[in-house]
Amino acid sequence: MMQYAGKNGLILGGFALVTTILIAITFYATKDKIDAAKEKQLLSVLNELVPENQHDNELHTDCIIVAADPLLGNRPQRLFRARLNGNNIAAIVETTAQDGYSGDIDLVVAVDREQKVMGTRVVSHKETPGLGDKIDIRVSDWILDFSGVSYSASTEQRWQVKKDGGQFDQFTGATITPRAVVQAVKNAVIYVGQQEQNIYTEPNNCAAPSDLVEESNESV
Repeated sequence: MMQYAGKNGLILGGFALVTTILIAITFYATKDKIDAAKEKQLLSVLNELVPENQHDNELHTDCIIVAADPLLGNRPQRLFRARLNGNNIAAIVETTAQDGYSGDIDLVVAVDREQKVMGTRVVSHKETPGLGDKIDIRVSDWILDFSGVSYSASTEQRWQVKKDGGQFDQFTGATITPRAVVQAVKNAVIYVGQQEQNIYTEPNNCAAPSDLVEESNESV
């Protein structure tokens, strides 16, 4: 009996090992494709956040990598600059809400020189379909409520969901997700305001892969 149990244990152990290896292979085989898809999605929304008639530079190449900062999710992020006739118009910064219901929520937030949100989009999330996924523009227009909203010390209270006394709607049965996004967008605006003296003068040090840029342009 012991010998039989031991044999079954080895079989189960071997099966678990093979399964783990297959999962790891699948992950690494698809990781580049997933990253590329995220990149294409990001490139496609840059001109949505700052319309083409409001800038004359190439947003995807006028880009810097900013150091990890608590206001942006404690990780290095990219920041794109919009300029028109040599004037600085807006910054579009990547940020991460690390307190989503189902994990990290990656966003981009466009902020003008007056600390007003020009637009924001969620580019990656794992929130629950039918509940938290309403932060995605493909599911609902909730994310559009940030457009035109300014931040200052006097408007601090507004930057919360209505359940907490602010101006942004929460979702029925899902408050954690919109609360996390509101905080992340507010922090992005604060960051741009704090770093304004530097972000427009730093030399470009990042760029989107050219093949993704070309594919994005072709799809417009």
